[in-house]
Amino acid sequence: MGAYILRRLLLIFPTLFGILLVNFVLIQFVPGGPIEQIIAEIEQGANALDRVTGGSGDAGVGNDDDGYQGGRGLPQEFIEELEREFGFDKPPIERFGAMIWNYLRFDFGESYFRSISVVDLVLEKMPVSITLGLWGTLIAYIVSIPLGISKAVKDGSSFDTWTSGIIIAAYALPGFLVAILLLVLFAGGSYWQIFPLRGLTSDNWESLTVMGKILDYFWHITLPVTASLIASFASMTLLTKNSFLDEIRKQYVMTARAKGLTENKVLYGHVFRNAMLIVVAGLPGAFISIFFGASLIIEVIFSLDGLGRLGFEAAVKRDYPVMFGTLYVFGLMGLLMAIVSDLMYVWIDPRIDFESRET
Repeated sequence: MGAYILRRLLLIFPTLFGILLVNFVLIQFVPGGPIEQIIAEIEQGANALDRVTGGSGDAGVGNDDDGYQGGRGLPQEFIEELEREFGFDKPPIERFGAMIWNYLRFDFGESYFRSISVVDLVLEKMPVSITLGLWGTLIAYIVSIPLGISKAVKDGSSFDTWTSGIIIAAYALPGFLVAILLLVLFAGGSYWQIFPLRGLTSDNWESLTVMGKILDYFWHITLPVTASLIASFASMTLLTKNSFLDEIRKQYVMTARAKGLTENKVLYGHVFRNAMLIVVAGLPGAFISIFFGASLIIEVIFSLDGLGRLGFEAAVKRDYPVMFGTLYVFGLMGLLMAIVSDLMYVWIDPRIDFESRET
């Protein structure tokens, strides 16, 4: 197993290299890079000021004789200086090679538009995304697995029918619609002011006691976590139910029952370990989907400053260090979670041997 894990860890580097290479090539053909955006902002501001002053140099602005460039474009020297500052004076291959070398040392550089390093930005936004991903996945598993087992045991009953209707209806609701509905109902929209409208903690969080901080934290995350995981209940519950149904119908279950074992012993002593393999396989995907997929919409609606929002704003502003830094972090976490999934396979069922399957 050690050799298999080592091979998987070594495969992380070429995989990340491919992800970064594809995205780096794509942005070379996307118009509106950071240089163009800065130039556009400067020229728009200059043109607006030129219109206000009538181009006469009023309000403390130099006139044309003083070299004022409002409405006439920026000097080529200034543009070339911007390109040197951002590193765009170098060939793309050289820039990509330098980026890869820096990323191998976890040096993601500094944001183009903020005086802060990418690492500090990611660490600053990480708690929000971890909150949504961790609690969303944990609650989804805690609720969905027992519910899926109950539905499998009571397959075809009225309980199975009406619970299926509820979770399918929940799955059909878009996440952003659930988030808005929760805000309207429970965050002072039109009905009850039970939960806070925005943020991960209150303004007076630092002055609270330890228990007060814990309660305040859970008070703030209740609505965002609920909105982020509501749709995941359906897939996880039905996956658990179908997995258990497949195992319950196998011959070894009939043999165990014929030997006089109780139903609980059959379910949790024999069926559970085999049925949970496919459920465990979905753990990394469930975490990553909540951590990354739903985070942007939920963060925007609930005014949470997390990685999803950071990545979106970086893409809009063409803040390439932040874009590629978050992409690297996301890709690395996804690949590591896949390895964790394999380890959980072996932990649940020691009969599984990935090394023998590769030979």
